[in-house]
Amino acid sequence: MTRGVEIGSAVLGVDPDTPRFLLPIAIVLMRINRLMVIAGMFALLVASAVLTYSVVSRYVMQSSTDWQDEAAVFCLVGATFLCSAFVQSLRGHVGIEAIAGLLPRSLNRLRLMLVDLLGLFFCAFFAWKSWALFHEAWVEQQTTSSSWAPSLAIPYGLMAAGMTLLSLQLLIQFSARVNALLNKAPEAGP
Repeated sequence: MTRGVEIGSAVLGVDPDTPRFLLPIAIVLMRINRLMVIAGMFALLVASAVLTYSVVSRYVMQSSTDWQDEAAVFCLVGATFLCSAFVQSLRGHVGIEAIAGLLPRSLNRLRLMLVDLLGLFFCAFFAWKSWALFHEAWVEQQTTSSSWAPSLAIPYGLMAAGMTLLSLQLLIQFSARVNALLNKAPEAGP
């Protein structure tokens, strides 16, 4: 039994195999992920409105545009990175499942655990480097090269926050897989 809503084959909620000590973090992360999806929806709407305005103002009113592209890119970066943990919670990221049908169930579980662990290492490294970029942009007050010149701390901060959430999601999912493996009752023989 899961504590969530089923969406296709994915379950929106907390994995019942999540270790007890991680349950509060998993519940808070689930709520944050839902908020990030709502924020991501608004960011996509804003990006589409900004780009539409850009096209109309450039080609219909013959006025120059400078800030629109960067504003839209910042919105898209935020939506992409901040919603990635939600997508991972549904196991919605692109995965190659060609091997899954060929492997026995026990080896497939180990394969999925290994994929989660490797993904966790990669995303944690990416988050760490993103926070370093954010800090550098913040301290050095780096801006884009346009005349609008917004701070580069904005996209780096969005990227860092999103990768941190994704790393936490992967950590919780990996822990749930390990917990399920350790607590699995031995299969009864004939």
